[in-house]
Amino acid sequence: MTPLADYQAWLKHGVDMGWVGPVVCANHDGIPTAEVEDVMTEEGDDPCLWIIRVYDSPDHRKAIEDNHSPSIWRR
Repeated sequence: MTPLADYQAWLKHGVDMGWVGPVVCANHDGIPTAEVEDVMTEEGDDPCLWIIRVYDSPDHRKAIEDNHSPSIWRR
């Protein structure tokens, strides 16, 4: 199995088991939230919404890390 196939199988297993949601685009689909998280945001609370960014390539990773320091210091 290729690394990409391994990753896709691993991700599908997580979705099937209910551990993670499906891949969505934050720009076009919005960030998946529960209604209570929307209310918290509207009321000035700060729900932490965790995401995992998937890189297309090592160059893509570097470009993101060059532009987003938490992607480096949260490793």
